[in-house]
Amino acid sequence: MRRCAGPLLRLAGRRALPLRHGAAAAFPASFSSSSDGSGGSRAPDTSLFVPVPLKPVGDAAEEDVGAELTRPLDKAEVLKSLNKFYKRKEIQRLGTENGLDARLFHQAFISFRKYIMESSSVSADLHIILNDICCGAGHVDDLFPFFLRHAKQIFPMLDCMDDLRKISDLRLPPNWYPEARAIQRKIIFHAGPTNSGKTYHAIQRFLSAKSGIYCGPLKLLAHEIFQKSNAANVPCDLVTGEERVYANEDARQASHIACTIEMCSTNTPYEVAVIDEIQMIRDPARGWAWTRALLGLSAEEIHVCGEAAAIDLVTELMYTTGEEVEVRNYKRLTPLTVLDYALESLDNLRPGDCIVCFSKNDIYSVSRQVEARGLECAVIYGSLPPGTKLEQAKKFNDPDDPCKILVATDAIGMGLNLCIKRIIFNSIVKPTINEKGEKEIDLITTSQALQIAGRAGRYGSSFKQGEVTTMHRDDLVQLKEILSEPVRPVKAAGLHPTAEQIEMFAYHLPDATLSNLIDIFVSLSQVDGLYFVCNIDDFKFLADMIQHIPLNLRSRYVFCTAPLNRKEPFVCTTLLKFARQFSRNEPLTFDWLCRHTKWPLAPPKNIKELVHLEAVHDVFDLYLWLSYRFMDMFPDAALVRNIQKKLDDIIQIGVCNITKLIRASQSNHRGAKSTEPLSVALEVPGESRARSLKAYRSSTRQEDLKSHGRGSLANRLLREGLLTQEMLRQLESEWQDQHRNGRYGLRGCDSDGMGKQ
Repeated sequence: MRRCAGPLLRLAGRRALPLRHGAAAAFPASFSSSSDGSGGSRAPDTSLFVPVPLKPVGDAAEEDVGAELTRPLDKAEVLKSLNKFYKRKEIQRLGTENGLDARLFHQAFISFRKYIMESSSVSADLHIILNDICCGAGHVDDLFPFFLRHAKQIFPMLDCMDDLRKISDLRLPPNWYPEARAIQRKIIFHAGPTNSGKTYHAIQRFLSAKSGIYCGPLKLLAHEIFQKSNAANVPCDLVTGEERVYANEDARQASHIACTIEMCSTNTPYEVAVIDEIQMIRDPARGWAWTRALLGLSAEEIHVCGEAAAIDLVTELMYTTGEEVEVRNYKRLTPLTVLDYALESLDNLRPGDCIVCFSKNDIYSVSRQVEARGLECAVIYGSLPPGTKLEQAKKFNDPDDPCKILVATDAIGMGLNLCIKRIIFNSIVKPTINEKGEKEIDLITTSQALQIAGRAGRYGSSFKQGEVTTMHRDDLVQLKEILSEPVRPVKAAGLHPTAEQIEMFAYHLPDATLSNLIDIFVSLSQVDGLYFVCNIDDFKFLADMIQHIPLNLRSRYVFCTAPLNRKEPFVCTTLLKFARQFSRNEPLTFDWLCRHTKWPLAPPKNIKELVHLEAVHDVFDLYLWLSYRFMDMFPDAALVRNIQKKLDDIIQIGVCNITKLIRASQSNHRGAKSTEPLSVALEVPGESRARSLKAYRSSTRQEDLKSHGRGSLANRLLREGLLTQEMLRQLESEWQDQHRNGRYGLRGCDSDGMGKQ
């Protein structure tokens, strides 16, 4: 019997439901695995097959039986025979028939030849064949069985390719959840734009049920439902990757749970489940979590909330499970108007305005310019801790607080209740990660624009009508076009290899690295046209980073699924230290963590220190996340949570004084380097804008300079006639070219952490 007969029988047991679609797989280009709908499969990507090293036999203690039976081999004659064997077309054809394409055939031969030539002795049967060939009594073709045996030793996947294909066959995800398939679920899709009340109606049903689970994309959303539920006298627990909060004092599980979507249980039965922001099922990195919740939750009623663009896909997915979808459409509760004029100058700001930027560099620059005009502003961006975001939102919403302006990234798109009158897009281009994991600068999508613009004029706030415009006049026409276009339908749902699937792969390929296992899995995987395999670059990055650390496969897999930003060196370095300490079976104590993070920490004096504090907060999050998976090795979760709250307060101090930090950072930069970036001198958040817009138009930034450069050196020189607009454009163009080529050596913004998105 073959090695993984047991696991394969369990996999085979999953396959029972017919699929409506037999179309080719809808894979991202970088992971193009496909199925023809009839069970056929394409050839594997053999460039991913890493040969297992096979050491030549050294001086053996045992006698060379082959030499005793014949004579010692003449290695020069053997080499000639081996090279002749390699060139034989018939041998190459036989290799192809046995799964050896040109690449594998060549690698296998090089290894086979090296093994024979460098071994002091070979097996008796191979020795006799080689001797016969050298003496003219045999044919080089007789070597093929020995060559094939060697090839399968260094490429063990050749011997179990069919089994590997079965393990990586992802064409029937509904069958992965037998508990959900055992009941007849009622699917209700609440479809509508932002601020339409769709989630409100789903939550009302959640609160009235005997038991329920809410699954949201953010900790903030889960926390909001947790608070609302308990405030309504419906005991509800909070479950996120880093935190468990029980409604009952005796830590007994409540009948209702609010969780981040990755943390939902597919084994626990509920009366009602709510899946929020269902359109994120297409997300290249996290879409798999929505697919898992939609297909796997064991609830009598599944209430799905999100954009109408996902209705067709959800309906198709539920067709494969034999479940019907009831659609309830909602309209926006307050009017939203796209203004006919751009803001053009920060002098035109008024209470209730929110300026939306798509980079931290622009956040810092705009917030400083706002406060330079005597206006107080709140600041919200993605890498801020949730507590700081809530405090900044509270400050902005408070009618008695002098802070009336908000500067934020698209982090305000969901998870925060904000009293915004007018949304102002500082830019309409945004850095994104495509299906291949590559960074691109692209126009914001209709979905993104509607999500952000919809935050204006929230129902129940002091503003009964919302407005949206742009900072720059030339962006307004494009924004109107974007908002007028229909939202592109959601075409496919994300999937991700499970730990069990990777373990079965590793059972066959015990010498492969985890990163290589994932690559081979995705290469061989087959999906139905309704699905795609999510981007695995972050997983592979962590797998490669900790590969040298001795860990068992399950622990290694868990470390590689840890939620962290790989662009943060301090966080990545800490994960590496966590894994190394874990591998030595040494618990990571509170004292150890304090030494590593140099806790206690002081309030930041500049932007660089603020960014570092945010990274330390992420490290504490990482510790807490791991503590719920390895409780004995990360034993001090309660102590870490306490200092994380203190750190949150310290970061809030820094954000409240962000303009002072920016000035300090720029002073330090000028003191350290003699040449000052033109964008800093002009006080224009334009470097990233100029780079972004370069792909779309070649217009100048004259409007930007007029709008934002009032009182700057540039405008003073223009007024005095010492500088023309043409000279200014040429100077800026030259500086950007020099900056890209690294001739000025100016990386001040990046070094202060401002370059992060």
